[in-house]
Amino acid sequence: MALAKRGKTWHTHFFVDGERFRQSLETNDWREAQRKERDLIRDAKAGKLAAKNDDFGRLLFSAAAKRFLEDRKPHLAPRSIQTEGERVKPINKSLGDVVVCRMTAGQVGAYIRERNAAGKANATINRELDIIRGVLKRAKRWHHFADEIHPLPVRQSIGQALTYEEKVKLLHRAAARSEWKSAAYAARLALNTTMRGCEIKELRWRDVDMIGRSLTVKKSKTEAGERVIPLNADAWAVILELYRRSQKLKGTEPSHFLFPACETAHNDPTKPLKSWRTAWRRLTRAVECPACNLLQNPRETCAGCEASIAKLKSPFVGFRFHDLRHQAITELAESKASDSTIMSIAGHVSRKMLAHYSHVRLDAKRNALDALTMGRGKASDSQRTSKGYDTNSDTKVSPPSIPLPYVIDSLVELSGIEPLTSSLRTRRSPS
Repeated sequence: MALAKRGKTWHTHFFVDGERFRQSLETNDWREAQRKERDLIRDAKAGKLAAKNDDFGRLLFSAAAKRFLEDRKPHLAPRSIQTEGERVKPINKSLGDVVVCRMTAGQVGAYIRERNAAGKANATINRELDIIRGVLKRAKRWHHFADEIHPLPVRQSIGQALTYEEKVKLLHRAAARSEWKSAAYAARLALNTTMRGCEIKELRWRDVDMIGRSLTVKKSKTEAGERVIPLNADAWAVILELYRRSQKLKGTEPSHFLFPACETAHNDPTKPLKSWRTAWRRLTRAVECPACNLLQNPRETCAGCEASIAKLKSPFVGFRFHDLRHQAITELAESKASDSTIMSIAGHVSRKMLAHYSHVRLDAKRNALDALTMGRGKASDSQRTSKGYDTNSDTKVSPPSIPLPYVIDSLVELSGIEPLTSSLRTRRSPS
């Protein structure tokens, strides 16, 4: 390392791990220059300082963001690449002409306030902030912003859980129209396997073990999502129905998808179905006329009997397809399955994620708490009464025989609609 004075200003020049660093210390005091040089060397060793030959920080933000997203392409799915390309557009409108190394926390804060005033959701703004953070980290500048710029608070929604009757009604409704067929098959799979929508779309016939009645998730959101799931009776029934449909479409080769792409009434089993979003929205928003029981899209008057249905609202409005995964995990949690079993089936990484997804219903919680007090205060034939949790009496009295509180079955199987066996079984018992 070396200090050199140019005019009245001290400059430093040093190397760290073969990288050359050279810049002005912006002081004419020798002792202060030594202190600043030590700070710069520390930052360079910590990866917080851009090397002299790295021109990334000198780019306009729009050019830097483009290079940043190009570097991320090998690590992202095509859909994620497209999404990030959309997210960077509003950033470029506000900050695209700013040189990255000259960006300030005030400019980033002003952008956040601008997007918030435009009515954008906090989650959307945070995703855009992720790109700004990534560009600044690449330019070794983010440490100047970290103490001032923080993500906006986002409400964590854990989804909905249906009652058994609501679940049956939803599946009956899904089977009502042919255009909802794929969404209905996918819904039944999600309810009986905890699979995500993206995992279901990527399933190929080579991933299904027809002998062992299981399927392998080879492509998932996380590494923990790559797992083998045994198929219960309901899931197996769906697989058989999908196989018969694939036979008609001539799409039963190992490389063909269980849910083939369908465009302009043409099915291509070599490509996966992109989305059932439209079908799911219509399915969950459809209303049933109380006069003629006709299932239809929301409208002013019934298409069958012309009765007024303007005020009718579907009970499933806002129920997302991903909530089916929440539903399945909830039922598993209520079934007394161990945490490790649930995480193995659902593909979770940690118990924190399990707690996020499993929102056990109030009735199950009440039953569990009732078990703490059932029978207390009764002492069989002697009519003795226990007062509180006094050790001398409570621990010596033999507790009466009390039946275990009722807990609902997990992952109720719907072959047709009626439940048959426990969802944790992969085969029926010999009886």
